[in-house]
Amino acid sequence: MKEKRPLVWLSAVYPCPSAIGPLLRDWQLVHIPISDKPAAGETPVDGARVGVFDLGSLSADQLTHLPEWLDTIPIQHWIATLEPHQIQNPDACALINRYCTDYHTMPLQAERLNAILGHLWGMSELQAEASRTKPACYHDVALEGDSVAIRHVRALLQKFARTEESVLIYGENGTGKEAAARFIHDHSPRKNKPLIAVNCAALPRSLTQNELFGHEKGAFTHAMSVQKGRIEAANGGTLLLIGVDELESEQQSAILRFLQEGLIERLGSNHPISVDTRLIATSTKPLEQLVKTGAFRSDVFYRLGSLHVLLPPLRERKEDIPILASRILSATPSARGTRRLTDDAMICLAGHPWPGNLRELQNRLRQALLLGESPQIGAEDMGFSTNPADNHDRNRDLSLDAFRSRADRQAISVSLALAHNNVSAAARLLNISRVSFYRLMDKHHVPHGPSTRLQKDS
Repeated sequence: MKEKRPLVWLSAVYPCPSAIGPLLRDWQLVHIPISDKPAAGETPVDGARVGVFDLGSLSADQLTHLPEWLDTIPIQHWIATLEPHQIQNPDACALINRYCTDYHTMPLQAERLNAILGHLWGMSELQAEASRTKPACYHDVALEGDSVAIRHVRALLQKFARTEESVLIYGENGTGKEAAARFIHDHSPRKNKPLIAVNCAALPRSLTQNELFGHEKGAFTHAMSVQKGRIEAANGGTLLLIGVDELESEQQSAILRFLQEGLIERLGSNHPISVDTRLIATSTKPLEQLVKTGAFRSDVFYRLGSLHVLLPPLRERKEDIPILASRILSATPSARGTRRLTDDAMICLAGHPWPGNLRELQNRLRQALLLGESPQIGAEDMGFSTNPADNHDRNRDLSLDAFRSRADRQAISVSLALAHNNVSAAARLLNISRVSFYRLMDKHHVPHGPSTRLQKDS
């Protein structure tokens, strides 16, 4: 006998009307009665992918609280059932637009409703399969490797995960800053709560408060219902501000109260809401330098957190490239068991300066998988030149001096991190003078960091 698929039925009528069961013979109904606000925590709905909420059974007050229920229940596709006259209700229309894949007007028609539900279940299976077979993203492997630099980063992230402090993650584009943020969240006590990401560069200045804090019903035209902002949606979990250095001064001011007191106010309300949301922010630029130039507010900078980590660029961890390339290829469905890198390709990977870091490595490997016809991936497949002069220039990066230079840069970065960016203490760890330490930093173009301090030797 075919196993019935679970179907969440969200309604103010409990138990479900006896007429519903015969209409949905192929489904195992999981009835969740709406009374008032949902209890804290997720409602268990094991295996359910689709759900129905019955708008026709809800009172006006229950309709107001419905978004809180829908935000709590992890369903991929919702269908609304409603009376024909409710199509004219702005609040009902707003809920359908925001949450629903489809809707069904009363009276229920078994054939039509089963067809809709079956189609959405099939769509959810296709989406799940696509997520399992999608090409590997460099974020999935960004923190892997055996280099001193990445091992040190992993150790720092493990320590940060055990705290509740805000964290600043620095690094060039494509170094895996979001992967580091997810590592902290996934290894923290908040791992079972949401991680909500906000792309600061794509956050319109006029919509900052609405996106971050949400709004009350009627706060502005078309505000048909209460809507939580990103900060409130991350309550109990983690808020990730991607590219915090892209925020304009006015936007920085908007988040100051949240950073100071953990309080927010929805648009259209004067009642502060306390939120327990941990903050992680990423930046490609040292915020302390932006503070000095007036491009970033000092009060916001000092409240973003005392913990920070600098992700090394790929050119500083080239010994990890074989591992990273192998992991990306093995996790890509079209490459499993069929493609491997030639020796010339590995030499090109090791000698390339990688201005695009891990993102560039991923893109070159994907290009090779699409364009290469041989079971082996060669240098040309990845877009590398086979010109002897180019190879000579590239191979200079594999010289003993190049490896020594990278070792020096790693020693500087690690000692600074161990000494909490205190230059004098870092110099003592390396058993060199403070002046020599500064000379090494200048020689190898190592930034002095967002909070490097100078302490006089006693």
